[in-house]
Amino acid sequence: MARFIFITGGVVSSLGKGLMAASLAALLQSRGYRVRIRKFDPYLNVDPGTMSPYQHGEVYVTDDGAETDLDLGHYERFTGVSAKQSDNITSGRIYQNIIQKERRGDYLGATVQVIPHVTDAIKEFALADTDDLDFVLCEIGGTVGDIESLPFMEAIRQLRNDLEPEQTLSIHVTLVPYIAAAGELKTKPTQHSVRELTSLGIQPDLLLCRCEHPLPETERAKIAAFCNVRKQAVIQALDAESIYAVPLQYHGEGLDNEVLRAFGIDDAKEPELSRWDDIVDRYNNPEGEVTIGVVGKYVGLQDAYKSLHEALVHGGMANRVKVNIKWLDAEVFENEEELAEDLEPLHAILVPGGFGERGSEGKISSVKFAREHNVPFFGICLGMQMACVEGARNVAGIASASTTEFGDTKEPIVGMITEWMTKEGLEKRGADGDLGGTMRLGAYEARLAANSHVAAVYDDVKISERHRHRYEVNSNYIEKLEQGGLLFSGMSPDGALPEIVERPDHPWFIGVQFHPELKSRPFDPHPLFASFIKAALDQSRLV
Repeated sequence: MARFIFITGGVVSSLGKGLMAASLAALLQSRGYRVRIRKFDPYLNVDPGTMSPYQHGEVYVTDDGAETDLDLGHYERFTGVSAKQSDNITSGRIYQNIIQKERRGDYLGATVQVIPHVTDAIKEFALADTDDLDFVLCEIGGTVGDIESLPFMEAIRQLRNDLEPEQTLSIHVTLVPYIAAAGELKTKPTQHSVRELTSLGIQPDLLLCRCEHPLPETERAKIAAFCNVRKQAVIQALDAESIYAVPLQYHGEGLDNEVLRAFGIDDAKEPELSRWDDIVDRYNNPEGEVTIGVVGKYVGLQDAYKSLHEALVHGGMANRVKVNIKWLDAEVFENEEELAEDLEPLHAILVPGGFGERGSEGKISSVKFAREHNVPFFGICLGMQMACVEGARNVAGIASASTTEFGDTKEPIVGMITEWMTKEGLEKRGADGDLGGTMRLGAYEARLAANSHVAAVYDDVKISERHRHRYEVNSNYIEKLEQGGLLFSGMSPDGALPEIVERPDHPWFIGVQFHPELKSRPFDPHPLFASFIKAALDQSRLV
């Protein structure tokens, strides 16, 4: 029998509900329980796939090809449990499905309403495929009081009645602000937030209070009294030195013990937290440091590269070094003097994915700098494509090389992919089709050249990685590009689609069409990132 934990947020957004859900799941998992985390997003987009990174941060892609909220990245990194399409739902997707049913006549002429049709759809999503789980954590996006989240609040209120009393738990994450002029923490926002939640029929069982200063016992008692919870169920959540210290911190505050007590579980095993101790030790006690330049186009919002940031940190943990990331706007690098000034101090250069022409020449210039100066280079998705364009222009003699993503070109080194093989068969897309959900998405296999650098990094010749892109390197140019020093060391199983390029004459130069950052974990760093940071460390010793 699965137990359900519903996680809501109040007072303000960005309190870290996703990180809290991931940490609690990790703590429950450390006691031997089987867990899964789900995210309810109230916005009307069907998924975040067409949203600007500046609006929503990165789009996290699952093995089964779902474009999801970045919180699912936290879930995977903390638990190691691969997320699925069924772990993220939006109001847009729910309404889309309901309207399609109504148009087909599936409701047999009934009036379609928020209650029961929308709330029933939300409940079905929460309950689906949970038979083999011990705990299902359901995070509701947004803040209590938002109009958009009301159907979700009503659905979890109903679920608490539909299920057995000992089968559900409500955790409310709030802010206890510190007023510097008064020199004290203020509990009133939390009181009002809980009052708003209870007005919707949901009485929280636990309160997780985000605060900048320790919560005094008097304030804890006040919150408990006014919010109708046990004093022990008011858990303080202070800012942590790193996100990977949060599970240990929450355990120290008694969060997982209080959750188990609320469910009436008194025979749980003690948690096995040694791997989290090791992660925190590696993070806090590095034996060196490197500086990595990330040349991107969304560097104004680091959440746009959230998984990339964490994968670099994981690579640092693998080598026990601190990774300093220098975020560089690709648009400024069309000036070669500024480029050299910014790139020369770096120990390695990474060009991440992205869409559109803006900043592309800066990315190409960065690739050229890394190639000519023997600086370790890692290109991901568009970064790999720009590495191929740079190699074509500056080494292979194809001066007008470009990509059709940026407009018509006589030398389409990169072009739109219109069909590819999936496990289900041939997948086709039209160049004039909708943008949403029409990319090559999810996990695909690749075959690696046996004598290649990447085969040594992976210690394998068969890999599976997650994709999110519309354009591919044109295989018609492989021969010319290889004459220019690039080696296509990874291909799709049918040999049609280039997956990895490298330069054998370079200390570390690898470009990949997929997104390896999506599969990196703190306790299992992705081999490409571990190797890349090792190359940066070697470079730092040469400087």
